[in-house]
Amino acid sequence: MFGKSHSESSQSSVDVPTPVPPVKPSANTSETGDIIAFVGEEVTFKGVIRYQGTVRVDGRLEGEIYTDGNLIIGQKAIITAKIQAGTITCQGRITGDVEAKTQVRLLNPAVFDGSITTPSISIDQGVLFNGTCHMPKKGEPKAKDAKLVIEIEEAVKVK
Repeated sequence: MFGKSHSESSQSSVDVPTPVPPVKPSANTSETGDIIAFVGEEVTFKGVIRYQGTVRVDGRLEGEIYTDGNLIIGQKAIITAKIQAGTITCQGRITGDVEAKTQVRLLNPAVFDGSITTPSISIDQGVLFNGTCHMPKKGEPKAKDAKLVIEIEEAVKVK
């Protein structure tokens, strides 16, 4: 083709990147908007991330993540972090403390080691969950807030 003989064209090769597997859609998902950033499979990031919108991670991430938006964790992702997000959807591996304002979705083949605080959680069959889950009631203070109240009450007691 294009002036080359068949033997010449068969010797050249082009590397085509492997497509990223999509996260399974869900009718009750609160994910909105386009992905504003992407951490690819070969990327390792250490540090603190703060963002608005939706971010997808397929690589390695160590540190802290803060957002009111969405965090999507792909199958090959390995996250070791403290995470505070609006919605977290995970098919990869998370080690750390997670707090989601809206929901956490652990999709097969996710592996989770740590603690989750969220008003809504779904865990697919086949997910490995090693940790704790706290689902606060509406208006319930966070555990840190409750401890602070107890400390203040102790401090003002008259002996």
